Amino acid sequence: MSQQINLFNPVFRQQKKYLSAQTMAQALGLVLIGALLLAGYAAYRQVSLKHEALAVGDQLRNAEAQLTKLNAEFPPKQKNAALEAEIAKADAELQSLEKIAGLLQSGDLGNTKGYAAYMRAFARQIIDGVWLTGFHIQGAGTEIGLQGRALNPELVPAYIARLKNEAVLQGKSFSTLEMAVPQVTAEGATGVAAATLVPANYIAFNLRSQGVPGAGAK
Repeated sequence: MSQQINLFNPVFRQQKKYLSAQTMAQALGLVLIGALLLAGYAAYRQVSLKHEALAVGDQLRNAEAQLTKLNAEFPPKQKNAALEAEIAKADAELQSLEKIAGLLQSGDLGNTKGYAAYMRAFARQIIDGVWLTGFHIQGAGTEIGLQGRALNPELVPAYIARLKNEAVLQGKSFSTLEMAVPQVTAEGATGVAAATLVPANYIAFNLRSQGVPGAGAK
């Protein structure tokens, strides 16, 4: 006798699950809340960036206004052709002094040992804004005269102080210092009749020890 045995249990059958309307509504609500939060944050960032852009724009306009004001109060200075020519001339004279000092040191000009040290000292201690136009040495170096020019009077004492650092000039003294503002031909003046004299943009000085005749500052 045969008998069929059913081993299938309905419990093991895969059950289909369906989302309830309440669950779907809750999910849609969460999605909607997330979208609203994201949109709110984007709107906040947009307003914040707009305020930052306005602030930067105000700063830029203030900076431009200040720059315009400064340019109006302190316009760029035009180059002074006469002064540049004087500086170029002074550089050439300094190079000449250095060459003379080299010749004196080499001995090609004879027995000039006593004066070579002075020439080297003058060439070595020149500072920016000061240049020599002439010098005079007599005897054993006890009578010295220097003529030069400076862009402002304060540079002359500084130059003298630097000369005192030279060993060859220690113990030497200067009795007279003359400074004056020379008159030069105004820029743009052509011809003798049209030439106009104006104060120069530099001062001329004459430094000398006692016994050296004074030629005045030119």
